Parts: sequence; C-alpha cells; structure tokens
Amino acid sequence: MKQTRFKAWTIAVALVVTFSLAACGNGKNTSNAENSAPANTSETESSTETASAPANDQPVKLRIYAQYFDDDTKKPYDYAVAELKKSMPNVELVLDPSVQDNGQKLRTYAASGNMPDIFQVGYNDIKAFSTSKNIEMLDNAAPTAQFKQDLNPGNEPVLIAPDGHIYAYPYSGIEFQILFYNKKLFADAGVQVPIKTFDQWKDAIAKFKAKGIVPLSIFSKEKWIGNSFYKGLVTREEPNGYAALTGTELSDAFKLAAKQFNDLKVAGLFDLNATNTNYDQASSMFYTGKAAMFVNGQWEIYGADKQMGDNVDWMYWPAKDEATYDAMKFYMDGSGEPAGYGVSTTSKNKETAIEVAAFISRKYAEFKYTQLGNPIVSVKVDKPITATPPAMMQRLIDETLPNIKGFAKLNENVKISTAIDDNTQNLIVKDFSDQDFIKNMNRVLGEVNK
Repeated sequence: MKQTRFKAWTIAVALVVTFSLAACGNGKNTSNAENSAPANTSETESSTETASAPANDQPVKLRIYAQYFDDDTKKPYDYAVAELKKSMPNVELVLDPSVQDNGQKLRTYAASGNMPDIFQVGYNDIKAFSTSKNIEMLDNAAPTAQFKQDLNPGNEPVLIAPDGHIYAYPYSGIEFQILFYNKKLFADAGVQVPIKTFDQWKDAIAKFKAKGIVPLSIFSKEKWIGNSFYKGLVTREEPNGYAALTGTELSDAFKLAAKQFNDLKVAGLFDLNATNTNYDQASSMFYTGKAAMFVNGQWEIYGADKQMGDNVDWMYWPAKDEATYDAMKFYMDGSGEPAGYGVSTTSKNKETAIEVAAFISRKYAEFKYTQLGNPIVSVKVDKPITATPPAMMQRLIDETLPNIKGFAKLNENVKISTAIDDNTQNLIVKDFSDQDFIKNMNRVLGEVNK
C-alpha cells in the first residue's frame, strides 16, 4: 500500500504541476509558513478574529488555536476570517495564537481538558490525539466528501492519515525543505553556487568562518527542523526517507547521513547556540547578513524575498559527489503528512466547528494561491491569481515541480519518529556524535522492529 501511494504521488506531481502552471501562467500569488516562528500572544487576541454563524443563525463563539506571528501567518488568517464573516456572520472566532514549542502548549491543553474548538495540528499530534480521543474523526463529517473531491491531484496524503481516517482539513499541498543562501556573502567569500558536494560545503564553511560569518542559521529550538536537515541528507541516498527504517539497525544511507551531519557540525556549520535559537532569531541572522545560509521550507520564499529581494536564492541538498547530486536532487526533502485544522471532540458546537475548520482551510489555500501565486495548496481554487510570484517561487514552478521524482516518506511509528526528533536535535550539540546517534536509533529500531 505504501509503494502504491508513493507511485501515485510521483504520477500526481505531474498533474499538480499541469494544473499549477496553467493557473500561474497569467497571474500572481505567495506562500505561507506552516512550521516557523513563535506567536506574539499579546497583539492578536482581541483584533482580527471575529466571524459568525451556524445553520440555525444563533450566535456561536469558537476558540481557534492558530499560527499568527508574521505576514505569512497573519495575512491568510485575516483573509479567511474576513471571508468567514461573509458566509457565516453569526460565528465569532476567538484567536488563541500558537507558540513555538513543538506542540507542547496544545498537548497541555489536551492533558488538562482545555482543547480549543478548532486547532492547527501536524501529524505527530494527530497520532497522539486520535489515540487519546482529543481530535474528531472527520471521515463522515458534512464537509469531507466535497473537500476530498476538490483535492489537487496527489494531495491525498495531506488529508488522509496512514490509518485511512481523516482528522484535519489541510490547506497546504506537499511541502519540502530547501537551503536558502545570501548571494552577496557567497560572492564576497568566493563560494561557488550551488554547493553540490559535502567537500564543497566544508570548503564554504571554512571561507565563511574566516570572515566571521555563521555559515548556516537554524532554529533548532524546534526539533522538527533538525529532523528535516537530517532528512535532506538522507534523501541523497534513500529517497523513501524514514519509511525505509524497517530493520533493527540503521542502513548505510542513514549512517552516512548521520556522519555527514556530524562532520558539518564539527566543521562549524551551525551557530554554537543553535539548539536555543528560535525561528525569529535564526531568520534574523540570515536576513541581516550574519549567516550565509538558512534552512526552512519552500514557504520561506516569500519572507526571504520581502527581506532580501534579489540577494537571496535557494539550493537543492548537496550529496556525496556530483553524480549523486545530479541523480537525486529532485527527490525532495518533504513528505505528504496529514495536517491542517482539526476539531476537538469536546467542542460544544462541534458541527459548526467542523464547517468552520473546512472553510478556514479552503480560504487559507485560496489566499496562498490567489494573493501569493503559490501553487502548492491542497485544494483547487477557482479564483484567478492576482500577484506575480517571487523569482524563487517562479523557479520552483518552472524548474522543480515539473521534475520532482518523489518525496521522502514518513515513518508511522511514534517511538521511531520521536527518537529521530530527539537525536537529530542532539546531533547539533557539540559533544553528541554520529556514533551516539546511531547507537540510540539502533536501540529504538531494535525495540520497535524486532
């Protein structure tokens, strides 16, 4: 079943691109950040969150837990709320801004019985909340059949969980992580672009450090980004990503990626305070010229373009040699994981909350597509694009999306996923080596896959 789904993704990518290119040919749009910075909880709670109305036209107030901290997150939210006011004028959304804490605040809500009516959720928490009965199963919910029908081709994995059920309505399509770089710093240091091999990468690190520049900024206070960095290295050797972790020990591809990760750290790729650095701090280092590279999802294109203009571009993940780089660069460091807006099982207005969750997700996608020119959205949008995509996004549209060979797959086992999160974050720490990583992961794999 997994193999069938993977093949379907690769076939569907071409269909997604056909749709996207046709839509983007005469227009304009941007992206948003699913996994980025911390929220400013003080400025948003009483402003742009109202909306309204269930079927019986009685006032309904719904608490919504959502990202709201920068243009990439505020603008689509505000757009969706404004559209909701038109369609459901009796529904009031009370915004509870999410924070950059690896989902801890939401899990605390779940443990204390204080879940919001609607909440943004990723796959790891979907798995946990489905087990603890804190997230509503949406298989037979009123909006689900139409939502499924309107999915862009290939986006089934972002809606349907590996267990075959639906727990959240997604707004993004299958996203992926790339390496952003400062053109001026690269030119000033005499570093070639793109960096294709690890030898070239280590040479670049030495040149940047000689000039007092942090080679790469990373917000490793959040575990997922170190995980994604490691996965980017893995995809150069094992395109199936974490789904290949089926044995009792790491394969050579995963061991090599751990060694490469550690070698880059030892060479000085990361800031010494990386595991205490949040998104705002890491992105600021990059945007202000203190760091030469920055790792994040393709959604960062819009913020980077706004901050740096023509001085920023992106690269594919390097490989052990140029032949491998050329062969593997279109296997993307991303996976189709269920995510989006879910609904609490304890919501007192559950039916309305489900309708609103589906509506908000659609409007997020609509904003990204029409206002930003971003074709990587979950559902079809029947409105025209109204903005020219930034050059970096247009490059993705023209060069990358038509040629994608596949996406790294997730591993469905919670224990394995948690171990990857913890140990990839640890790999950034000075005294934690690739051998420590391999030992810890082998122990978990031996327990899970015995």
